[in-house]
Amino acid sequence: MISKIERTIAFRYLKPKKKEGFLKVISIFSFTGIALGVAILIIVMSVMNGFRTELINKILGFNPHIIVKPYENKINKEDLNKLSELKNNILKTAFTFSGQGIILNKENTVGILVRSYLKNDIHKIELIKKGIIDGSLELFNKNTLSIGKELAISLNLVVGDKITIMSTSNLQTPFGNLPLQEKFIISSVFSSGLAEFDQNVVFMPFENANSLFELSDTDIDLEIFLKNPDKVQLVKEKVQGIFSEHYVYSWADLNKSFFGALKVERNVMFIILTLIIIVAAFNIISGLTILVKNKTKEIAILRTLGISKASISKIFFLTGFTIGFLATITGVIIGILFSYYIEDIRVLLTSIFDIRLFPEEIYFLSQMPSEINLGYIFIISLFSLLITFLATIFPSLSAAKLDPVKALKYE
Repeated sequence: MISKIERTIAFRYLKPKKKEGFLKVISIFSFTGIALGVAILIIVMSVMNGFRTELINKILGFNPHIIVKPYENKINKEDLNKLSELKNNILKTAFTFSGQGIILNKENTVGILVRSYLKNDIHKIELIKKGIIDGSLELFNKNTLSIGKELAISLNLVVGDKITIMSTSNLQTPFGNLPLQEKFIISSVFSSGLAEFDQNVVFMPFENANSLFELSDTDIDLEIFLKNPDKVQLVKEKVQGIFSEHYVYSWADLNKSFFGALKVERNVMFIILTLIIIVAAFNIISGLTILVKNKTKEIAILRTLGISKASISKIFFLTGFTIGFLATITGVIIGILFSYYIEDIRVLLTSIFDIRLFPEEIYFLSQMPSEINLGYIFIISLFSLLITFLATIFPSLSAAKLDPVKALKYE
């Protein structure tokens, strides 16, 4: 326990005298360094967690959790009926086709990814269903398309415009093989929040995809959406057992390297930014060491008055730890506030300095995400306090080892 006199002396040392100006500067640097280190660490972790969560939500909203792709034979009804055994895990299923095509529009030619669904199945894609910004999915009929916002902007297209799509399939003519192409009317424009998808993906009715790409039974995939995406690996193994003759893979398999890179980057950033706190902690060591030298006479007097070595250690420990503790609390507050209002801050900085922060085409998202994780904040705070604790031990023990006789010998 820390006594009242120990607290009184320690808090008095927190206010250096005028002649100890250099010591005051070191204390300010120590406090600022730890506070900024904690704040930056919280902000970076919040943004990276938000970025990962937002990407997962967008990807899972736009893509199925599990895909069954035919190998040599088509998916048969007997296997489909067996999926009823997993009804507690499966939310919905849909048949789909994905292929590459080219949009021909006046002077523009753009490569795209074509995804086709039955009219009833496209309503199962929540991200598209909720992301329609112009037109309606009710108009999703034969010879119509639903295109992304970025693609519509780049090609200057609106609902009702006509475009031509060329496929990779060929039509044999007396003049040789010519690629198949059909004309479509834009029935709706969607915004998924992922600029990459909005720029490159169009949705086409199954009837048109069947004729434009000359589909076979093995070209049609089965998409499975789960009630709980976190159980994807467990359900995938069961689905693989049902469709043993087909390829079965999940969204996690398709994005394993991407999310693995995000995890590595997050861990590396944590280590690098922690060095800021460690450097600031060294300032505490320097400050306390100078304080001990300046207070040599006072320490000797306290010892002659009966103050024990343990109490001397506690006094200087409390002095340094208070700086670290208050700095950590300040950093946590700044970090949480900055993380919470980070999108507003980004918009403000963009308008003031007329620069593009967080461009969509690079980071995929239209807004800077942030997810405040209390667990990470606790770990960061605990780590900061631990570093502060370790930084104060050596100077505190040095203060307790001072010999009062030698300290007062030349006074």
